[in-house]
Amino acid sequence: MAKKLKFITLDLGAESGRAMLAELGGDRLELSEVYRFPNRPVRILEHLYWDVPSLWEEIKAGLAKVATESSKDIAGIGVDTWGVDFGLLDRSGELMGIPHHYRDSRSHGMLEEAFKRVPRGEIFESTGIQFMEINSLCQLLSMVREDPKSLDNVDTFLMIPDLFNYWLTGRKTSEFTIATTSQCYDPRRKDWARPMLEKMGIQTRMFLSTVEPGTVLGRTLPSLVEETGLTGVPVIAPACHDTGSAMAAIPAEGKNFACISSGTWSIIGTEHPEPVINGGTLQGNFTNEGGVSGMTRLLKNVAGLWLVQQCRSTWARGGGNYSYGELTQMASNAQPFQAIIDPDYGEFLSPGDMPARIQAYCRATGQGVLEDKGSIIRSILEGLALKYRLNLERLEQILGKKLAPLHIVGGGTQNNLLNQLTADATGRLVLTGPVEATALGNAIMGALAVGEIGSLQEGRDLIRRSFPLQTFEPKSQQKEAWGKAYNKLLSLI
Repeated sequence: MAKKLKFITLDLGAESGRAMLAELGGDRLELSEVYRFPNRPVRILEHLYWDVPSLWEEIKAGLAKVATESSKDIAGIGVDTWGVDFGLLDRSGELMGIPHHYRDSRSHGMLEEAFKRVPRGEIFESTGIQFMEINSLCQLLSMVREDPKSLDNVDTFLMIPDLFNYWLTGRKTSEFTIATTSQCYDPRRKDWARPMLEKMGIQTRMFLSTVEPGTVLGRTLPSLVEETGLTGVPVIAPACHDTGSAMAAIPAEGKNFACISSGTWSIIGTEHPEPVINGGTLQGNFTNEGGVSGMTRLLKNVAGLWLVQQCRSTWARGGGNYSYGELTQMASNAQPFQAIIDPDYGEFLSPGDMPARIQAYCRATGQGVLEDKGSIIRSILEGLALKYRLNLERLEQILGKKLAPLHIVGGGTQNNLLNQLTADATGRLVLTGPVEATALGNAIMGALAVGEIGSLQEGRDLIRRSFPLQTFEPKSQQKEAWGKAYNKLLSLI
């Protein structure tokens, strides 16, 4: 290519959002962060919300800064966010209330309510999605249980990135990868799971037909020119689910790789040519989410570094302002396997005093109570590594093949202790990087959309050339200790 092609990637995660500039030139891809902003949930009375109006203002500020610091010759803008949450529009296209946060208490007990209306197996057969109270299905069900007519005046259901794309372009669309996270979509029929939803009492006329990742949605609205300085820039749907974009950026060379998108959540799995909806995936509570280039993301959500983040927040409120690096160093110095915890234990899902909850868990399971910060953080990281092993082995049993190597991408790759513990626990080679996988996958889908690259594999090869990987090999001398810890975890689940 004669000149660098530029894409703006708007990547919104559970803790922060970023406007980043990706530049493709020659056989390299460069990425720079232009603007970062916090993403803090807002508690109003008894409920937890996303401050979507403030996020929209920050998105515009990020676009304006790109326009100021870079050439205005931008090939595309792509938005990706977390999954499951949504906004509801009325007939005039206005947002009906502030979107709830997936950790809001309104969804508590909704799985049991769902199974009263539709059998568990039928829901899974219709959607292929793992059962979690945070899913859009449970959130919508909480609304209709509270008031059966609560959705009657809703005209359009938009997942969070679809909402921002609508505000950017004026076009209401539903991108495929983010739609599948809702547990309201049938991946085999390529349509919303309307019969199942209607049995739940959820009206289905509000759901739009989906568009594939890599679709050009339109151009930025003229009303945004004054605020951002960007005139008529194409808005491209990448994989609008951040994990979908992260998986698009996995620098794999073969097809039988395993992967973890490591961050607030750890999302572990692989790619598969079609959904795998059977007794094995139902029993293991695996999920079939939409991927790019016709692939399915066969995955399992694990709690991730959420537990570490909550511990850090709790200690900060008490005056202990520790960086993640300092906490990891404390964990490195702590004795291994003082207690084995299941990071997906139900009491760990909501915000709160995580150290106290972990100590209570240790007491309830007959283990020594962890007193110091390093031991608590180490127990979290060891628990995560053990859950990775459990889910990898279950996934390999379902597929009947070995998955290797294990690629880890995302912000969690910066935790080298967790990376090494993962290699030790799973007994397999771990390759980490890139850190900014979501933004890179977003950019790759933009390059595909405009014809700058010809295939997903070409994009992955470009990422592998541009960003070095780090290798972690399992320490064979620790195999027996990890085996005992693994058996302990199995006894606790």
